[in-house]
Formats: sequence, C-alpha cells, structure tokens
Amino acid sequence: MTSASNGRPATSSLPGRFRRIAVTLPVVLALSACGGHVTGVMQPLNLAAEPKGNAVVDMLVATSRLPSDDPATLFSGERSVQPSITDVAVSIPSDKARAAGTVQWPKKLPPNPETDFAVVRVQPVATVQEGHDWVRRHSAGGHAMVFIHGFNNTYEDSVFRFAQIVHDSGADVTPILFTWPSRAKVFDYNYDKESTNYSRTSLENLLKALVEDKNVKDITILAHSMGTWLAMESIRQMAIRDGTLPKKIENVILASPDIDVDVFARQWTELGAKKPNFTIFVSQDDRALALSRYISGDVQRLGQINPAEEPYKSKLEAAGITVVDLTKVKSTDRLNHGKFAESPEIVQLIGQRLVTGQTLTDSSIGVGDGITALVAGTVNTVGKVAATTVATPVDILSGNVKPLPKKKPGDIGGTLQGEKALLN
Repeated sequence: MTSASNGRPATSSLPGRFRRIAVTLPVVLALSACGGHVTGVMQPLNLAAEPKGNAVVDMLVATSRLPSDDPATLFSGERSVQPSITDVAVSIPSDKARAAGTVQWPKKLPPNPETDFAVVRVQPVATVQEGHDWVRRHSAGGHAMVFIHGFNNTYEDSVFRFAQIVHDSGADVTPILFTWPSRAKVFDYNYDKESTNYSRTSLENLLKALVEDKNVKDITILAHSMGTWLAMESIRQMAIRDGTLPKKIENVILASPDIDVDVFARQWTELGAKKPNFTIFVSQDDRALALSRYISGDVQRLGQINPAEEPYKSKLEAAGITVVDLTKVKSTDRLNHGKFAESPEIVQLIGQRLVTGQTLTDSSIGVGDGITALVAGTVNTVGKVAATTVATPVDILSGNVKPLPKKKPGDIGGTLQGEKALLN
C-alpha cells in the first residue's frame, strides 16, 4: 500500500526497521534529554581568582528567547518580541580534569570550577553600541564565529556547548552565540521548528550588525541540527532582501543539518550567484535525523546523505560544497548527532582550518582513518587529491587514498534538484 499523493509507503506498510525507529527513538531522545545534568547554572560564581589551569571563554549571546526573571536560568524557552544580548564568560576546567569534546556539567550547585564548567560573568548588553564595544574588546584578528544550536536545547545548554567548541577548537575568533526559543522537550519538536522561523529576522539583524562592525573582517556561521534551518533561512532572507550576501560572510558550516534535501536545494539556489564557502558534516548513522526523516514524510535529511553516492556526489562537487562524512567516527552520543563537537580532531579542524577558509585537501592535517571528504569543485581546486577519488573513504586530510569497497547504494531518499538545483 502506498500513499496516493507521493507513492511512498503508507505508515502501516513501512518496513519493520522504520516502525521500530518510530517507536523506540523518541524514548531514546527523551532519556537523553533527562539524563541528567543539573539546571540553573547561569548564576555567576564569585571567584577571587580563576583556578590554576582553567580557561575562560568570553562570548556575546544574542537571543530571541523570553527572559525568565531568574538569574539561575536567565532565559526560558518561550519567544520574545524583543531580542536580548548578554555578555557571558564560562570557566573551563584544566585538561587534567576533563577530556576534550566533553561538557563537564556540575553534579551539584554551585559548580566546582576545578572540575566543572562554571559561569563567572553575566552582564546584560543594553545598547547596540555596547555590543560593538564588546566586539572591539574581544576582536580576534577580525574573525567572528556565530554559533546556532539545534533542537532540544536550553539557554544554558547552548552556552556550555559553545564554550566547549570554542575552547577545544583553538579557534582564534570572536565568539558569538545565537540561541533561539527551544522548550528543550522532545515532543515540542514542532514548537522548536516554528521558533526557528520566528527567529529568522533576529539572526539576520545580528549578522547585519556584525557585517557593519569595522572590527569584523569575516564571519563564519557554524550551525547544528535544526539550527542549520534557521541559519539557511536567515542568510537566504538576507540575500533576497539585499540582492546578494555580504562578502564578510565567508564560511557556512552545517553540522548534522536537519533540512530536507529538496528544501536545501531551493535555499541554496536563492542565495544568489555569490555564495560563502560551504562545509557540511554528515553521518549516515545519525539516529536523531532518522527520526526526523520519518516524521517529515520520509524525505532524506541533508545530514544523513552519503556524499559518495549519486546524485549527491556530482551535484555537491559541481556546487563547490565540501562534505565531510563522519559515519565511521566513534561517538559517546548514543544518537550520533553531535559528533562534530565531541571529536577533538573535528572541532580543531573547524577552528583552525575552516574558519580561515583553508581547504581540506593538503597533507598538513590528519584526522584519521574512516573520514570521508567530498572535496567540491573542479580538478583545479581539488589540490593533491585527484578529482576521480574525491568521494572515496580515505584519510583525505592526510592524502592517503584508500579504495572504496563496492556496495549497492541504499535508500538515498530525495534528490538535490529544483531550479537547476546545485548546479548554479
């Protein structure tokens, strides 16, 4: 039995593996959401001095969330008509007390800065000028990184995760977090999705303010999961409104993008002729995206594609998009949805290579076996890796080519098509 409208299997006749996903994955997600770190960590510690060996990550946090009127949480998951900006500093324990790629949540409050992530400063930013002054004081060679978190995140979740990414990546950037209204509940998926739509203009205005800031030379957008939808919609809106994207927006990194591949093709096309450098991190074993695909009409999610298979390989290469496949990268995340942040090698790749617009094709960096990179472009831009091998599972960042075992392509869902798709 199939649906009359699109020819896809009706729910009752889906293969057993899809039915199991529909039944068990929400439970796994729910368990991961309540698996138990303390809440209310935004109340700053009063420390006479930082513990020896600790690092402090300063960030500017812009949000479309409603203030909670509680200094322990700052902002709720509800929507605000008035965006807010806050100066936040997070202390991170020394490497002796934590492993790279981890967020060390306190077991109880107040946090112990020797072993836990701890907020050490919270200062509201009342005016646009104060925001520009903050950027000037924290200018890092003019490189700004804007992070947009994904589904099921509280304000404090996004603050701690971004602090971890900035610290572990070694990125020499001005860190700016945009956090949108998420209720951080599994069954509020649709509320969260609509909240990204609600927040498009707020993110666009933040990006415009950075573009206009004389202390910012270039901007890297790093977005995760559902946050990639918000990122794409905001820059698409900006491109349509202004006719083109500002040159300062140089890099867009989409990690585990929860975007319908057909929709991404349309978004990409509507960015116009001049586009930023795009890098996409995908993983075919991403369980969160498997559920998203199931509840979204069984259309493939961008973050789950196999870039070595057609039609993706040819279209992505022609479009100039680099795809890094993390399927074989091990993760402590049971959903395999946050590999980009948990892998020390990958966050360092983001912080030290991608934010500066460098390619991934030379032998000066090594990520290890099992990472696939589809290096987009022509032979002239592929560098040391031949165009015929750019989609094979290789330690591509070290230049060691390994043959791709032959296998039958799996169900790769929809295609990247529409309005000449990614060929423009």
